[in-house]
Amino acid sequence: MIYLAHTAHWQFLGLMAGALAWILTVTTAGLDEWRLWHVANVSVITSGVAWVGIWKACFYSHALPRTENCQSISIWDRFTPAEIPVAQVLMVLAVFCGLVANISAAVAMRMVYFSVEDRRNIRLVFVLAGSLYVLTGMFCLVPLVWNMSSVLNNSTIDFPPEFHLPAAPVRQHVGSAIGVGILASILMLISGLLFLCYRYAWQALRSEAPRDTWDLRRGPWTERTLAQKSELPNGDNHGRDNPAFHSEDIP
Repeated sequence: MIYLAHTAHWQFLGLMAGALAWILTVTTAGLDEWRLWHVANVSVITSGVAWVGIWKACFYSHALPRTENCQSISIWDRFTPAEIPVAQVLMVLAVFCGLVANISAAVAMRMVYFSVEDRRNIRLVFVLAGSLYVLTGMFCLVPLVWNMSSVLNNSTIDFPPEFHLPAAPVRQHVGSAIGVGILASILMLISGLLFLCYRYAWQALRSEAPRDTWDLRRGPWTERTLAQKSELPNGDNHGRDNPAFHSEDIP
């Protein structure tokens, strides 16, 4: 069995980056600050700023009974633009896909760092982990870029009256959720590439040297090696004369 732990340091770093990226992905899916809307009428939205996420829209107000007012956004709402329901679906997929990717990556690292006799599936596990990381990064990146494009184009949303939000803000900015999500996507893609580029997973495992052919330079001798040594006459060659040496040849 070939010692592989020293070959997967970058992949271990990729696992750590993937775990961090998954936490940031969950954070992105839960944050409401995808879009920051600046409104001109501050009679209801007294702070002058509302934040619109993929799950709800919120603002601070002293004119309403509650200081923080939020209205949920459903995937079935007809007023929402296409990028919001798509973001709801893709972000949920990113969370579950990222979790499976981290589990697969942990299994792959276990096969490298621990003494697992059967390494026939090492290529499959590394490719699976890398592919899931890349897929998670794409699931997260697509809705982020789409919503960021809508913000930069100052797109409008025809909110119903109970939201107390105008259809078009004075201006809008990219929220912190999009920045966190882009960072998570980049980390996911890097982790995926590290696992997919692990060259030892692509090498034929048949090249692994048999344990009974090890010598002192490569590893400990095995029972078969010792048995071959014991096949010599008298069990070893200690005490035997060298037949090529004759005392009469000495002048």
